[in-house]
Amino acid sequence: MAQNNSTLRIRGLYAITPDETDLKRLLKNSEAALAGGASILQYRNKRVHGSAAKEQAQALLALCRRYQVPFIVNDDVGLAAELDADGVHLGIDDGDIAQARVRLGTGKIIGASCYNNLALAQHAKHLSADYVAFGACFPSSTKPNAPRADLALFQQAAVLGLPVTAIGGITLENASTIINAGAHAIAVIGALWNTPDISNTAEQFTQLCTESPQ
Repeated sequence: MAQNNSTLRIRGLYAITPDETDLKRLLKNSEAALAGGASILQYRNKRVHGSAAKEQAQALLALCRRYQVPFIVNDDVGLAAELDADGVHLGIDDGDIAQARVRLGTGKIIGASCYNNLALAQHAKHLSADYVAFGACFPSSTKPNAPRADLALFQQAAVLGLPVTAIGGITLENASTIINAGAHAIAVIGALWNTPDISNTAEQFTQLCTESPQ
């Protein structure tokens, strides 16, 4: 399928929000990440649900609109549709890609977690996913039991013709390794938010992506 303009921007630092319950702090830190160059923001918060999650997502969507970056909702197709978010990211147990496409329409971004499985990524493409994510690339504190994705997988994924995102344990020290292996975007949680200067850290990640031939 033809990629829309937002899909073509699945590049660089892909910031995934932490499990932050304080909306004011979440917005402040997210704006710092965007100001530092994050090119995508995904709302993922396993500690907030219902109306509180909707409130956070609405505020983050408005922030992303200001910075003109795609806003992706993790797992929740209903919330993405309700807010008119730019898209949704689905894990293997989080919903059907084809059904999400029907509900969201062709203009929205659908990303799929494919772990360490190229065949799963090929199937996701067949179901109309716009980008795929592989990981964990390195030991991850967010998902310590996640399967490990070999670096060779990113070179093999070139046959997909889709943007490929790397996730899991990515830091400033190891990011170049995975970028040079073929990742178009690097999804970061802890190594971004757990720093004293989020904007500066985002700038450093963005610079690493810019220096890559990807």
